[in-house]
Amino acid sequence: MSHTQALCRFLADLHYAQLPENVLARTEDLYLDWLASALASKGAHPIPLFERYAQKMGPSSGPAQVIVNGTSSSAYFAALVNGASSHLVEQDDLHNSSVLHPATVVFPAALAAAQDLGKSGRDLLLASVAGYEAGIRIGEFMGRSHYRIFHTTATVGTLAAAVAVGKLLDFNQEQFINLLGSAGTQAAGLWEFLRDAADSKQLHTAKAAADGLLAAYLTAEGLTGARNILEGDQGLAAGMSSDAEPGKLSAGLGSRWALLETSFKFHASCRHTHPAADALLELMQREQLAAADIARVETRVHQGAIDVLGRVNVPASVHQAKFSMGTVLGLIAVHGKAGLTEFHELALTDPAVCAFRDKVSMTLDPEVDGAYPQRWLGRVTVTTQDGRTLHGAIDEPKGDPGNTLSRTELADKFQRLAQFSNARTPAQANALIDKVWDLRNTTSMAHWL
Repeated sequence: MSHTQALCRFLADLHYAQLPENVLARTEDLYLDWLASALASKGAHPIPLFERYAQKMGPSSGPAQVIVNGTSSSAYFAALVNGASSHLVEQDDLHNSSVLHPATVVFPAALAAAQDLGKSGRDLLLASVAGYEAGIRIGEFMGRSHYRIFHTTATVGTLAAAVAVGKLLDFNQEQFINLLGSAGTQAAGLWEFLRDAADSKQLHTAKAAADGLLAAYLTAEGLTGARNILEGDQGLAAGMSSDAEPGKLSAGLGSRWALLETSFKFHASCRHTHPAADALLELMQREQLAAADIARVETRVHQGAIDVLGRVNVPASVHQAKFSMGTVLGLIAVHGKAGLTEFHELALTDPAVCAFRDKVSMTLDPEVDGAYPQRWLGRVTVTTQDGRTLHGAIDEPKGDPGNTLSRTELADKFQRLAQFSNARTPAQANALIDKVWDLRNTTSMAHWL
């Protein structure tokens, strides 16, 4: 049995009763975090473009709900818009070793299909776990070389979304094999957009969620796909990786719940900036430094951070600012935090933040690079205006499993994100929080919002 076949057998045999309590609770937490990210993008460019496209090309109403505007559509177009909206504000989750944002592709597809198929909250939770477990392992299998050119959440995300919907459709092992073939042949998404501050990142997740759903629905109708799309001579790894490890596809199935390793985002920026941001914040608090006391900041980072963040020197948009190490650290140093409000009101216009941005550099660090992607270490060296050299170090950034957000913190984050876009009142947000943490008792996801 190949590693792909073993993964598909696991997915087919997975049942709700097998899910440990901590996995179920974590899935509910991740779903809440995803929903907050989607709501926070209401009205923000380029999400209305996706909404208008869905309204033009899709039905005027349907069984699946579009989160940002409260309308309904077919499952395909709801997944498309919800996939785009939940990846805009850079607050959705990340799994470290796969460098995958699972929520923004798994949940849009799973929710849309669950509503279309009349499934329960338990069905949604099971499907989401399947999507996470498969997506994370496929991301790990594809290796570091893949991420340098390809946006893993776009490529691997298509397969993760497909698996979630396939589980809602109760696929057997053979159907999952065909499903991966049809999802994998659609997988695409390149990092080049960052140089131009283009909107492609939202297109990536929109298409991954929708195309994963497309692959699953067509597989249910009998469409076949490549049987060895992951490991084959002309498959994903052959075309998109130089360091793929097939064993990672099947490692720990049923014993290691990779979903539990997923991190929440504390800062509203690219995850590659978080370790250095936390290390700088800790150092400034420890040494009682103000931004004006700092002459230079050297961030010691892994190669993946340089590959992604090195494309942005002077950001041209708020979204691009979230991929600027200097801007993120400038917000941390000057204002003490890098949240949505800080980015939208200060990242591009505050002279103190812009001045601090130019003090920040990135240097490849062997220790940090060697730990990545399993661990995302934060290391900074600060030179003060009076000539001192100070060092800051963080081994687990805020939001990592060992330094996670509590349910109280997740609820607070949900309130902040919902109110940022005026998507929900505090009372409405609290009601949604309660609904999420009662998902396992929800008999039907239809009209859930």
